[in-house]
Amino acid sequence: MGNHLRIASGCGLCAAILLSVPSVIAADLDSIQFRTSDRCVACHNGMTTTKGDDYSIGVDWSTSLMANSSRDPYWQASVRRETLDHTEAAAAIENECSSCHMPIPQHLAKLRGQPNTIFSRLPLHAGDRESADGVTCSVCHQITLQNLDTAASFNGNFIVNEASPGDVHPEYGPFEISPGMQRVMHSSTEGYQPQQSDQIRTAELCASCHTLTTEARGANGAVVGSLPEQRPYQEWLRSDFVGKRTCQSCHMPAVLENVPITRILGEPRQGAARHQFIAANFVMQRILGRYHDELDVSAEPNDLFNAADRTIRYLQSEAASLVVTEPRIHNGRLEADVTVENLGGHKLPTAFPARRAWLHVIVRDKEHRIVFESGALNPNGSIVGNRNDADPTQYEPHYTEIRGSDQVQIYEAVLGDSAGHVTTGLLSAVDYLKDNRLLPRGFDKKDAPAEIAVHGQALEDPAFSDRGHTLRYSIEVGDAPGPFEIAVELWYQPIGFRWAKNLAPYNSDETHRFTAYFDSIGPGSATMLVKTKNATQSAQN
Repeated sequence: MGNHLRIASGCGLCAAILLSVPSVIAADLDSIQFRTSDRCVACHNGMTTTKGDDYSIGVDWSTSLMANSSRDPYWQASVRRETLDHTEAAAAIENECSSCHMPIPQHLAKLRGQPNTIFSRLPLHAGDRESADGVTCSVCHQITLQNLDTAASFNGNFIVNEASPGDVHPEYGPFEISPGMQRVMHSSTEGYQPQQSDQIRTAELCASCHTLTTEARGANGAVVGSLPEQRPYQEWLRSDFVGKRTCQSCHMPAVLENVPITRILGEPRQGAARHQFIAANFVMQRILGRYHDELDVSAEPNDLFNAADRTIRYLQSEAASLVVTEPRIHNGRLEADVTVENLGGHKLPTAFPARRAWLHVIVRDKEHRIVFESGALNPNGSIVGNRNDADPTQYEPHYTEIRGSDQVQIYEAVLGDSAGHVTTGLLSAVDYLKDNRLLPRGFDKKDAPAEIAVHGQALEDPAFSDRGHTLRYSIEVGDAPGPFEIAVELWYQPIGFRWAKNLAPYNSDETHRFTAYFDSIGPGSATMLVKTKNATQSAQN
């Protein structure tokens, strides 16, 4: 492989790092292969637009799940669960899962020929920046073009340049950097030199870590199957977004004026990207803010709460649209069609299967009394009427028509184990029992490969396509006086009730802590993405 390091996977809950290096003193490489964010933020903070809008790279990154990937208490609890479920493979699971969430210590452990252990490093503290920094600047900005755009790069199997003592060590960015500024960064970082390379703006770079296949384990830790756990990139490839928008254009929006990318001697650049990594997990940003001291989070609580609010605004404006037809009375029932459409370039929701979106529908009569409600949220974060929240062995089907308040339309991925049972254990899952997540424009469900296929009743539903899903509500209104009013909302949870509550029986500090955090968030674990209220004077008994 020459002068390169391969950051590679063995299939697993995350990915393992395998290195192919010549004989180099590991201690020397430890000190130069990666730098933590404290070497970067001094020059890349304190930046504002002409209107006073702060776009500081360090501040934005510090509030993201990238920066807090190793502090993430849900991840820690989930890994602990897997090691308790599969004790024979516990060491391998820790080693594999640390590569995506603790990439620097995993990489350095491999240099020493040792496995990395997650729980020996917990609780994280400021003195262990290599662990605490999560996916830090020098991880993403060292990825080369070597194997991007190939399946060989998936499961974290990207390649970075090998660091050698005394050599100039390149870090890649989208802009040409003057020789003078190159020398400044080389001096301040003790070895890094910025170079222009376009891969930092490609979807293929993101796909290397966000395309994950997990290996299911059975008795004695033996591998019994695999699961295409996360496939947003492959979903995007089947969408109309290809050639128009990449991951970065949505999740790292550009500053809307020419601005410098460093506060020291920086020159204005067109298209400088905000490092917010805005996505979907506002719940974790709120938890990190609320339990800031307990989790030893470096970002300020207010910055984290502001980031969570920004995430919610993004979801409300960019994620989906709703259309409700004029309600009508037919054979004593109020009927209305609801169409929900995905506005993004991958499934909604996508990636980690704990996420779910659902329709909350309320019908009120002339006196504004509720005569029907489907999809209400309980104070504990469960959904009224959802079979899976009530019973972990069941799940709510995909509907073409809702006729009772005990039915709720949920867009989600439901995992099945080797016996066909519902599971939230990633390393027990071998297939999807249900996947009716909303499709992006251009996605043909009949032609989709198995790894991103639609599963369950949605596959045969002609009203479920890349143009959205149209669902009929047919509601018995009895003697209630009209006219009636129907309110429709699309709600979303980054961590579904069952995915959190299934951790509760495991006896560990990590699982107990996260379930307590989840309970403390309560109804805040869901937010309204889109709200449409359609009142009519014609729908009367």
